[in-house]
Amino acid sequence: MCSPCNHLRCLLVHFFPTFIFFLAKNLLYNLHSTNQQMAFKHKPYHAAVLLSSLLIISSSKFLGAKVLNYSSTAYLSTLWPNHPSQMVNTTELASVTPILLRRTDGPWFMCGFYCNMDGSSCLFGVLIFQNLNSAFLQFPQLVWSANRNNPVPTHAALQLRQDRDLVLINFDLTVVWSSNTRGKPVSGINLTDTGNLVLFGRNNETIWQSFDHPTDSLLWGQKLVPGQKLRASVSELNMSQGLFCLSVTPDALMGYMESNPPQRYYTSRFHEGHSFEFNKGRLYGWDIPYSSSSQFLKFDPDGHLKVYQWDGMHWRQVADLLSPEAGDCGYPMVCGKYGVCKHGQCGCPDAANYQSNFFRQIDSRHPNLGCSALTPISCDYAKDQSFLELKNAYYFAFDSSSYNHGTGLDECKNSCLNNCSCKAALFAYDGNGTSEGGCLLLNEVFSIINNENHAVSVHNTTLFVKVSNVKISKRSKVTLAKRLKELKEIEMDLLDHLPGMPTRYSYEMLKKMTENFSRKLGQGGFGSVYEGILDNGTKIAVKYLDGFGQVKDSFLVEANTIGSIHHINLVKLVGYCSEKSHRLLVYEYMANGSLDTWIFGGTEKSPLPWHTRRKIILDIAKGLAYLHEECCQKIIHFDVKPQNVLLDQNFNAKVSDFGLSKLLEKDQSRVVTRMRGTPGYLAPEWLHSAGMTEKVDVYSFGVVIMEIICGRKNVDWSMTGENSHLLSLFKRKALEERLQDIVDKKSEDMLIHVEEAVDVMKIGAWCLQSDFTRRPSMSLVVKALEGLVTAETNINYEQLFMQSSSICIRWQWYFRRRLFITE
Repeated sequence: MCSPCNHLRCLLVHFFPTFIFFLAKNLLYNLHSTNQQMAFKHKPYHAAVLLSSLLIISSSKFLGAKVLNYSSTAYLSTLWPNHPSQMVNTTELASVTPILLRRTDGPWFMCGFYCNMDGSSCLFGVLIFQNLNSAFLQFPQLVWSANRNNPVPTHAALQLRQDRDLVLINFDLTVVWSSNTRGKPVSGINLTDTGNLVLFGRNNETIWQSFDHPTDSLLWGQKLVPGQKLRASVSELNMSQGLFCLSVTPDALMGYMESNPPQRYYTSRFHEGHSFEFNKGRLYGWDIPYSSSSQFLKFDPDGHLKVYQWDGMHWRQVADLLSPEAGDCGYPMVCGKYGVCKHGQCGCPDAANYQSNFFRQIDSRHPNLGCSALTPISCDYAKDQSFLELKNAYYFAFDSSSYNHGTGLDECKNSCLNNCSCKAALFAYDGNGTSEGGCLLLNEVFSIINNENHAVSVHNTTLFVKVSNVKISKRSKVTLAKRLKELKEIEMDLLDHLPGMPTRYSYEMLKKMTENFSRKLGQGGFGSVYEGILDNGTKIAVKYLDGFGQVKDSFLVEANTIGSIHHINLVKLVGYCSEKSHRLLVYEYMANGSLDTWIFGGTEKSPLPWHTRRKIILDIAKGLAYLHEECCQKIIHFDVKPQNVLLDQNFNAKVSDFGLSKLLEKDQSRVVTRMRGTPGYLAPEWLHSAGMTEKVDVYSFGVVIMEIICGRKNVDWSMTGENSHLLSLFKRKALEERLQDIVDKKSEDMLIHVEEAVDVMKIGAWCLQSDFTRRPSMSLVVKALEGLVTAETNINYEQLFMQSSSICIRWQWYFRRRLFITE
């Protein structure tokens, strides 16, 4: 037990094997650091580690410390540096830093750091394993993690602080994760005999527990309740969050892809409004082979929900619980993106024999990896696009019981062609001999199901996949190669002559700066973002754009847009790379990542206080006002959403991701363009107006205001009926004069400032008016937020989201299906 009186002794016992190396590493780091605040004299954490290390050097009796000596309980105030001392036997060799250990007659549980072999990526979490009294910990499984999206290196630490907060801190003392229990009556921490990590009070009451914050697994006795979800890892080796989600709502259990918008592939048929509890031999409606040996449930990276059991040597699968309507072909990534699944075999889309002139397999030796377009489609070249018609094709996200009747085939196809985000349209004929039926638009295409033998209940369905009409013959390949080279030279010349264009880097330089793109920060528009370090020690964020056609357009637009503009609330472009097929953009590093992870990112982040949220809203407004009114050219962003707002170490907000933006001359009021942006944030005029104005950004900003204040997404499947759509809920509460009901209750500070929050929501309503001419300019919004002007109060909430009848039908269809439909 690590109480204050024996804190140093616990450190000695736990961390001897690597402390001396750690000490040397820390000393070298501080000697070479250019930042004076990193010195030991400013770091109580470093001082404690140094003192512990020195004591260990003279305490050789602790050399033989084994995992069996660890306690299951610790008290305030305790510090655990991360220095792996126990080797792990897995498919990929790893190591652990044990903190707490719980022995049972069945499985054993360990709380600690789980690291790859070089120690560069460590997760703090709970492991389940069998005690084999071996020099290696045999095949432990990570069943809960606090920081799966934010791995830490070996020189991080866990601390149960005197302020009652359990925090994971990096070497520079930044908080990576917190239990958010500061000021609550926490007395200590305990790892229970069911693997539940618990912060308990003076009377042993539970203050916080890991069972309330599941990641991708459930243990015996753990429940999954409405509002919670399991999020599968990217892969077996990459434990960060992937796209597969399993969510409990008051109505059902749903499996879906967390794409934008989400696509559902499984819905339970037996829910009665209760939670799903994993017990011995049972998970709600499923019977599970029971054994007294270790068992856990895991939502796997492939979207399957499986039960694993220890067989004496390995973890063996004993149950696979989900069964989509379309069987094995109904899992979204069974054949990868654009892959066609037929009787468990994978091919590429083609109207006849899957040997398409439009698509090819990414890897012929691994057909399940999916297909890529030979000629990628681009947002700005509608004349070069048509549909590849796949008859008797079915798609996992289509729900035959709720598709919209009466939609015309031509209307369905045109809706997709006119929508920049749409990649395919699925049409289901009504069967009455007409060309009417149900239409589903897809802005991401995962696995397609070949339904020619009626594998699923809906027989007469056709999938229209958007393709480019530009065909490449063998004769024209040489000509095309020359033309591409010319275009590349033109592009490079353009970039080199952009006014104020930042530094140009080679691909090898960026590869070195990012350590071969090993530290992924997140997913941005058209590509992934990685952490890097310049030669002078400055951190950077490098966006690696994926693809060719549309990505190339996005690269040029973004580089051109932000390369020569500078504003405190716009992310700064540091440099770029355009070399061969590589397109990369280098930005200033934003320590707190994107806004969406803070307002609806789960349990890994502390709820933001009101003054921070208000400051973020004002910062976004100032950034957009600059784009619209203060640049030499008017810039419409077209994709304002929390994912495109980044936060620095002081939570200053900066608008980012200009890949879809458009530049207008000062005397130009509108721009004619294809639909671009993200469903849920698109203004209603996209459906009926010939030209777009900057007021589309104002509308999107209004949605963002609501999400920030309410602490939830604009579409939330954990809620039922009208409540699942935030703007509909807002409208109803506004009419009832009860807007305070929807203010984010996860933060006590928000409840203290609820009246101010409601006032800002009313500014959001001003931005959300269906008639774009009645929306304010962003400069006027800034003044309203600063209290210099009064927001318009004459808002008819009954008419707030009124649109034409056809638009209303489509909105209702979208809400009812909770799948993608163009706004």
